Amino acid sequence: MPDRQRGRPRSDQARRAILEATRELLAAHGYERLSVERIASEAGVGKQTVYRWWPSKSAVVAECLLEGYLLPEQTTVPDTGDVRADVRALLVGLTDYLGEPKNASLMRALVAAASDSQEVSDRLYKRFTAPYHAAVTERLRTAIRSGQLRAADPVPVADALIGFVVYRLLARTALSEEACEHLLDALFTGLAR
Repeated sequence: MPDRQRGRPRSDQARRAILEATRELLAAHGYERLSVERIASEAGVGKQTVYRWWPSKSAVVAECLLEGYLLPEQTTVPDTGDVRADVRALLVGLTDYLGEPKNASLMRALVAAASDSQEVSDRLYKRFTAPYHAAVTERLRTAIRSGQLRAADPVPVADALIGFVVYRLLARTALSEEACEHLLDALFTGLAR
């Protein structure tokens, strides 16, 4: 949350410019090369304007997350009656989103920012990971109740699905529909003979 100190009121135009500049710089250069100086220059404001409202670059990133500047709107898991197809649709949607180099770069920058700041980590989890995890878990629970899946704890399955996406993203390993199919085969068919 920005540090709202006494003084001149915050210009909404300057605020939007700062948040948009942060998004663009994260996508283009990553979190490591992001700085308050670069944000200010890109936004066309003074460095002190940024520091007046946020104590650090991680605080600006946290507000970008909170305000929806960095991630797509939450995607829900469809319920067509075919749980494998529904989970596949979610994975393919994420694959398509992260297949765009700018989006992949942005997500890697967010993960780096989250490792640097508990506030960013909490907001990334709340805005992205937790909603996807809850949606997948609930869809799996629905499939268990309807008899499509055997009774099992859906939480580790949701962990594996989301972890797969994050791992592939960070390892810069192809996140393809084919890779999604292999994961779904392993999860839904199992590895046992």
